[in-house]
Amino acid sequence: MTSTTNDAFDRRGVLLSGFLPAALFAIGEGAIIPIIPIAADSLGASLAFAGFVAALILVGELIGDVPSGVVVGRIGERNAMTGAALVSVVGLLVCVVAPDPWVLAVGVFLVGVSTAVFALARHAYMTTAIPLHIRARALSSLGGVFRFGYFVGPFVSAGVVHLTGTTQSAFWIHVVCCLAAAVVLLVLRDPATGARGLRLPSRASRPDATDAARRAAPAPHPDEPSTDTGAQFVEREAHGLFRTIRENRAVLARLGSGAALIGALRAGRQVILPLWAVSVGLDDASAALVIGIAGAVDFALFYTSGQIMDRWGRLASALPCMLGLAVSYFLLAWSGHLDAKVGWFVGIAIGMSLANGVGSGILMTLGADLAPRGNPAPFLGAWRFTGDFGSAAAPLVISGVTAVASLALASGVMGVLGLVGAGILLRYVPRYLPRRLR
Repeated sequence: MTSTTNDAFDRRGVLLSGFLPAALFAIGEGAIIPIIPIAADSLGASLAFAGFVAALILVGELIGDVPSGVVVGRIGERNAMTGAALVSVVGLLVCVVAPDPWVLAVGVFLVGVSTAVFALARHAYMTTAIPLHIRARALSSLGGVFRFGYFVGPFVSAGVVHLTGTTQSAFWIHVVCCLAAAVVLLVLRDPATGARGLRLPSRASRPDATDAARRAAPAPHPDEPSTDTGAQFVEREAHGLFRTIRENRAVLARLGSGAALIGALRAGRQVILPLWAVSVGLDDASAALVIGIAGAVDFALFYTSGQIMDRWGRLASALPCMLGLAVSYFLLAWSGHLDAKVGWFVGIAIGMSLANGVGSGILMTLGADLAPRGNPAPFLGAWRFTGDFGSAAAPLVISGVTAVASLALASGVMGVLGLVGAGILLRYVPRYLPRRLR
C-alpha cells in the first residue's frame, strides 16, 4: 500500500507548483531588502528614518502573522499565495512611485503583510502536498529555496540598478517575480487535488465545518500522522494565538526570549548592512553586490547547519551563530574609525553570513523539539510569533539608537544583545530539551 502511495506522488508537479513560486517570490524579496534603506536615503530620509522604513517590512510580517493562518484556512493555500503575490504587487508599485520616504514606508509595510500570508500559505501547501515520509526533507529544501532567493536577488538588483541608474527600479524585479509566481499558481495543476487555478475549498474541508467533529473525535496518537490539510494546520496555529502565548509563558519568556534574540540579530543585519554601505559611501549597485556575495555564504551552509544539529546537538549550532553575529556587530562598530572602511565592511558582511548560516533552521528545529506531539500547531504558532517579534523589533532598535546617537553605537547595542541571547540559550536549552538534543 505504501509503495503505491509513493509511486503516485507527483514529484515534478510539487517541484513546479510548490518550489517554483517560492523561489520566484524569494528572489524578488531578496532583491528589494538590501535596497529599501538605500531607496529611503535617495528620497531624502536620514539614516535613522531609512532604518525605520526598512524595519516596516518585518513589522508588516509580524502583524500579518496574526490573521494569515485564518486567511489560509478559509480560502486555501494556493488561493492565499496567489492573492498575497498580487497584494505585494500593489505595495511594490507604491514603492516605485513614492515621492517621499513616508509613501515608501506605506508600500514597504504592505509588502511585509502580504509576505507573511505568502510564507504561511507556502508552508501549508507543502505540508498538504508532500507525503509524510519525505516531509522533513521537503520543508528543509523549502528553507534552502528561501535562502537561494536571498542569494540571487541582490545580484539581480545590482545589475538592474547599474543598468537603469535608479534605485527604485529594483522594486520592479519583485513585481515581475510576484506576477510570475501568480501565473505559475494559476496555470499549473495542483498535485494534491488535480485542479488548476483558483479554487475555494469545499465546505466540508474548511476548518469551521470540521471543528465540531475534531473536538468530538479522540486525540490522535503522537506517533500517528495527522490527516489535517496544511491549511487546517496553520489555521489552528493562528487560532487562540495570544491565549497559547499565555499558557506557555514560562518557556516562551525564557527559551523563547533567546529565540527572539536570534531573530533580532538576523533581521538586524538586513538593515544595518545597507545603512553601513550608505555611511561608507558605497553606491547602490556595489552595496547590493556585496550583500549578494555574503548571501552566497549563508546559502551554502543551510544543509551543514542541519548536520551540526543532528550530530552534536542544538547548542552546537545556536551558540556559534549568536556569538559569531555578536562579534560581527562589535567589529562593525569598531571599524567606523578605520581608513579601510569598505574592506572591513565586505569582510564583516561575509562573517555575519557565515555565522548566520551555521544557525540555519535553528528556530524551526527548537520549535519542533518543544511543541507537544499530540497538538503541535498552537505552540508552533506562538513560537513563530515570538521569533518574529524579535525580528521586527531589532530594526526599530537600530533606527532608534541611530537617531539619538550613531549607527556605530546601534551596532554595538546589537552585539550586546547577541551576547545576552547566547547566555539565555546556554542557560535554558539544557533545561527544556533532553540531553540527546542539546
